[in-house]
Amino acid sequence: MTEQYITDRDSRNSFRTAVKSGEFLITAEVTPPKGSDPTRMIEVALALKNWVHAVNVTDGSRAVLRMSPLAAATILLQHGIEPICQMTCRDRNQIAIQADLMGANALGINNILALTGDPVKAGDHAQARSVFDLEAVRLLQTITKLNQGFDYNGKTLCDGATQIFPGAAVDPQLASWSGLQRRFERKVAAGAQFFQSQMIVDFSRLEKFMSQIAAKFNKPILAGIFLLKSAKNAQFINQYVPGVNIPQAIIARLEQATDPLHEGIVIAAEQVRLARQVCQGVHIMAVKREDLIPQILEMAEISPQGQSVQNVATTKIALAEPLLRRNSHNINNFHTRL
Repeated sequence: MTEQYITDRDSRNSFRTAVKSGEFLITAEVTPPKGSDPTRMIEVALALKNWVHAVNVTDGSRAVLRMSPLAAATILLQHGIEPICQMTCRDRNQIAIQADLMGANALGINNILALTGDPVKAGDHAQARSVFDLEAVRLLQTITKLNQGFDYNGKTLCDGATQIFPGAAVDPQLASWSGLQRRFERKVAAGAQFFQSQMIVDFSRLEKFMSQIAAKFNKPILAGIFLLKSAKNAQFINQYVPGVNIPQAIIARLEQATDPLHEGIVIAAEQVRLARQVCQGVHIMAVKREDLIPQILEMAEISPQGQSVQNVATTKIALAEPLLRRNSHNINNFHTRL
């Protein structure tokens, strides 16, 4: 592998550049096709291109069969879209995972979100065998070794080290505070360079996590923002998504709205503004309505990429306590296990 190849490849990682420069980070999420035609995925991602720093490509979310995220991320990269390729440990052993990581990096897919993976029984192939040879922390450790030029067993990579930019998931609303802290610190120690959170509904809890756990590590946290389409949608999430409890005040707003979808957009924009006061970014999940993400960002007074500089590293933003108090009780597609 030539030095020029490494330099050119690394220079294309605009997400890593944005992280290092301290910008307010915007990511969104697309699902690979359930089949071989990527047309819709490409259209969705292209509509987001000027609004986000990178687009997450899910890896069998909820254990439902879809196109390989490695293939899907490569297709997006070919269309000039910066991908964050999610990689779970459910379906691959350590040999396959390392092979995919090296292949992804060679193709220019540098951003990897390390996840454990949903249980097989949650999906559409309940009879399939789970692997879980690794889990999220050991996957991060494996990436760190590959970046240092060694495989999982410590043997030298004779054809060159990887240059992967690894991230991880976090759930600031986890019931066990000590468990949250321990898991987060283990992921940082294993090499995580950024974190995308589960759906956030309690912003006071997020602020506490940021100030008491995350602050000393100086790793960007992107708060998960989920577009609620109706009161029924919110109630479904409360019933079937573990660890999420959408407040009744939010559900009431959706029930009383003449246009529940528009109210959901308003709520999401409010949450983006709250997150902007607390952490370094947002990860927006708008399942099957990704076309509304630009509207959410516009309503949150965030401009398309390149039209303004949003730097949280050099600008002190005072925490608006009244706004937090007012919204913490008014306020995945990340169903994947941490």
